[in-house]
Amino acid sequence: MSAVLWLLIALPLGAGAVLALTGPRRNRLVPALGAAVAAVVLGAAIAAAVTRPAASAPLFAGMEAGLAVDGLSAVMVVTVAAVTLAVLVFAAGEFAADENRGRFFGLMLLFAGAMLVTVTATTLPLLLMAWEVMGAASWALIGYRWRRPERAEAADVAFLTTRAADLGLYLAAGAAVAGGVGSLRLDALPNAASPWLHVATAGIVVAALGKSAQMPFSFWLSRAMQGPSPVSALLHSATMVAAGAYLLLRLVPLLDATRWAGPAVAWAGAVTALALGLVAVAQTDLKQLLAASTSAQIGFMVLAAGSGGVAGGTTQLVAHAATKSGLFLAAGAWLTALGTRQLPALRGAARRYRPVGAAFTVGALTLAGLPPLSLWAAKDEVLAAARTGGTALYAVGLAAAAVAAVYSVKAVRYVTRPLPETPQTGYDTEQRGTRRVARTASAPLFALTLAAAVLGVLALPGPASWLKRLVGARGEPSPAPWELGLSAGVAFAAAGLAWRCASGPVPVPRTAAGAAQGWLYLEQAARAVVARPVLGLARTLAAFDDRVVDGAVRGTARGGLATARLARRLDDGVVDGAVRAVAASLRRLGRWARRPQTGLLHQYYAQAAVGFLVLVLIVLLVR
Repeated sequence: MSAVLWLLIALPLGAGAVLALTGPRRNRLVPALGAAVAAVVLGAAIAAAVTRPAASAPLFAGMEAGLAVDGLSAVMVVTVAAVTLAVLVFAAGEFAADENRGRFFGLMLLFAGAMLVTVTATTLPLLLMAWEVMGAASWALIGYRWRRPERAEAADVAFLTTRAADLGLYLAAGAAVAGGVGSLRLDALPNAASPWLHVATAGIVVAALGKSAQMPFSFWLSRAMQGPSPVSALLHSATMVAAGAYLLLRLVPLLDATRWAGPAVAWAGAVTALALGLVAVAQTDLKQLLAASTSAQIGFMVLAAGSGGVAGGTTQLVAHAATKSGLFLAAGAWLTALGTRQLPALRGAARRYRPVGAAFTVGALTLAGLPPLSLWAAKDEVLAAARTGGTALYAVGLAAAAVAAVYSVKAVRYVTRPLPETPQTGYDTEQRGTRRVARTASAPLFALTLAAAVLGVLALPGPASWLKRLVGARGEPSPAPWELGLSAGVAFAAAGLAWRCASGPVPVPRTAAGAAQGWLYLEQAARAVVARPVLGLARTLAAFDDRVVDGAVRGTARGGLATARLARRLDDGVVDGAVRAVAASLRRLGRWARRPQTGLLHQYYAQAAVGFLVLVLIVLLVR
């Protein structure tokens, strides 16, 4: 059965790499090939969910690269594969003939394949590898149309923000090894010795919050809206942002082992759900509204993980994946047709393109948490778990659910209003629209909308018990009837208020409205607190390197050259001069020695006599 598991991860990764390298030469075939691969992956995911295979291979000494499909990952692999197939079918009609479809579809399959490895990995090293591939693929997809500088910059911001948070996983791996968990199995992390247990937990929490765009990392999700709409649909639903929530749900035992981590994670999710919900209410750009709502909705999953509600968080994750992918695809269809994503310009878009409008309306009402749609029941499962953490946590979660109804109904109110007299004046703000919706859009939109509407059955008593057994969370609380009624009443009241106030300005202080529209100035704060100090430190270190370290090296080099020149002068002027003087003296002595050598016998006789006389004088004088 492990062959099914290897197929599940090898097929999207391998096919994605091949398609990404084909370039634009096979543009006509690429969408069909990509969709076919995604369909096979979905079949493999269903087979893996039924058979629950496991596999492993040696990685490092004492560590293995482990893969397994258990209850939680069974739900995730089917969700990831199904959403990927729907998004790729939709994307087949979204690109011009001259665009590099091979690169796009290949990267999308790589992206999905990395997520499948993430949710099936049983050891931290393998999860970390997939985590990194997913981040790199998201950077390439967000900046897919990189010729526009703002899109390349947006990809850089998203990548660097998540990459900074990802360092927490490296910290966690090191702390786990130091704490005695040499195998780095995920289920063994709670056994790490203190204080390394707390360090590992902190690293994983930071990495998960960064990947899931929770506060204070949420702003990267706003920048990610520069990517094509199919990228947003996949990134915001079943991959990337869902990865952090999945990791926290997977490691609830680790959060419980530290005591502080569970409440901290729960409050992080609750605050994000409320704050980013208010950010969504303030947006006039449809994709920005959906992006902020993604952070808010993921906040409910994080809240569930911190409260120990694995089943509730899983239900929320699956229902949100179907809902949000459908909403982004509908927004992408309008962007392609009308060339705009501004809510005032999209007035009447649901009436002009009725199938897309119907799908968007159902998805938005599901996002609002209105009964009997799926996210109403899913949120109640999450809030039931949150209530065990205290009344305050439950109240914040309930307030966030009310805000969700406000921003969702706001979007519906805009797109369902009658067309203005001159709608053309508001179109083509981002690109030139085609004034038509691709034929490939209808099937995935309707499939996702249907799933978004009916997945709430997972929160019904029978299916909820089955899901709790599946993910190993049998003791989790279920919402009481009064909780279901209260959340339904709050959702309807907030939706009615939003519908009534959507046509006019809301009396909100300008400062607060500006902060909400600017995503609470989180990016500016990150630049001021992190980016600028780091860049300043880098410039200081560069100047130190140039002036001190390189200066010392250059000074040493100059000193060496000066010493070499002095040595050359000494060599030329003294050593060589002495050699030349000795040679000259020897030549003179030679000349003097040659003068008596005349070849005349009487001169030799005279020289011998003189020499004899000198010897006699020396003997006489010495004595």
